[in-house]
Amino acid sequence: MPRRTRKNPLLSLWLSGANAAGGAAGGLMAAEAARQRRAMLREMEKTTLAFWSSALKPLAPRQRAPRKPRK
Repeated sequence: MPRRTRKNPLLSLWLSGANAAGGAAGGLMAAEAARQRRAMLREMEKTTLAFWSSALKPLAPRQRAPRKPRK
């Protein structure tokens, strides 16, 4: 059998380890992205609710300006 087609167990182990580490790193990055996305949505909901609740509040009745005394 030619040397090129034989399996290299050391390379196979190294690639398996690299794949496992890459998968773990990808999972951690995906989890962090999900946390940031949830935090951003919570903040957006708070901001939107604050805006619309203040916009829909009934306006206070206008108060007349005090009259100037006549001379």
